[in-house]
Amino acid sequence: MTIATNMAGRGTDILLGGNAEFRTREELRQRGLDPAAVLPEEWQAVYNEIKGQTDNERELVLTAGDLGGLHIIGTERHESRRIDNQLRGRAGRQGDPGSSRFYLSLEDDLLRIFGSDRLSSIMGKLGMNEGEPIEHRMITKAIEGAQRKVEAHNFEIRKHLLEYDDVMNKQREVIYELRRQVLAAEQLKETVMEMLEEVAEGVVAAQIGDDLHPEEWDLAALQEALKRHFSVDLQVQDFPRTGANLAALREHVLERLRQSYDQKEAQLGEPMMRHLEKLVMLQIIDTRWKDHLLAMDYLKEGIGLRGYAQKNPLNEYKREAFEIFSTMMGVVRSEITEYLFKIQAGKPEEMVQKVDPRRPRYVEHRGNMLGGDGDSRPATVRREGRKIGRNEPCPCGSGKKYKRCCGAA
Repeated sequence: MTIATNMAGRGTDILLGGNAEFRTREELRQRGLDPAAVLPEEWQAVYNEIKGQTDNERELVLTAGDLGGLHIIGTERHESRRIDNQLRGRAGRQGDPGSSRFYLSLEDDLLRIFGSDRLSSIMGKLGMNEGEPIEHRMITKAIEGAQRKVEAHNFEIRKHLLEYDDVMNKQREVIYELRRQVLAAEQLKETVMEMLEEVAEGVVAAQIGDDLHPEEWDLAALQEALKRHFSVDLQVQDFPRTGANLAALREHVLERLRQSYDQKEAQLGEPMMRHLEKLVMLQIIDTRWKDHLLAMDYLKEGIGLRGYAQKNPLNEYKREAFEIFSTMMGVVRSEITEYLFKIQAGKPEEMVQKVDPRRPRYVEHRGNMLGGDGDSRPATVRREGRKIGRNEPCPCGSGKKYKRCCGAA
């Protein structure tokens, strides 16, 4: 007799007559031997003995029709007919005899789905005793109908999840394609210039509306916004307003930014600038994409509540996901241009002074790396001035919080 649970999985074959290899290992253990350590000759001898017994028992089952082969007893019906069929398939393998039979209770989930209360009342009217089996084709058909309904419901759930995942897959394709282009490109200056044009137009549009007359332009605020973002003084307030239009102002700002970028490239050197462009772009894309994935998880968790407002959650998810993704891409372009403009070239001796004061400095002494000024013990570093809070503005003047700028190391 074999008693097992959850035997519906593939690969669970119960051989008629028994499994010779399994019984060989058990026989060796009963003899006090380790099956993994016995000699091949001894293993083969025991195996041949057991194999003869299992073959005889198998032949006895096949020739004696009253034994019936392997019989499967199911104590419940699964929500999916496929699982039930897999369980039935444990019997009758490769033409061997076998049979299956399922037993259900009126308290099972499937029976409750199609109305166990109604069946209970019918049984009471017919005078059937508790524990008496009910065998009727109507019951089987009703159970299969309930299974079809549950399978259809589960299919709709999986289909719905795929529709949600499809939104993320499209966004993932865009990001991965952008990342591949950055990695494969030999130079990214043209891409940076395209981003610079979009960011500059956005800064101008945020400070000066399309419906304003040139005399109403707040060029001082525009100059401050450009300086805050690009760390360059473009002298925009000197732009002649007479006969000017907004397109001319945008072109003037963009031309000055291009000149400033070329000056920085000449200062750092073209090879270094090309390397920094790729490095900065990859770093910002990866960082913002991780933040975007977290934001999308939060959106997906609560989007189902839109149904209470008589709105389609999937449509709302697609709409807001597009808005979040568009905002993220705008932030990527903005940060890439900001970082590239704010990069400064420093002399080697100046870079030494910019080492994080929270970490001990090391000098080479007789081939060894020692702390402090050559002392064998690490030098104690004392902070000069008050401690900068993580959420305070960074003292470097970037306009960011300390924890997001110099304090991020």
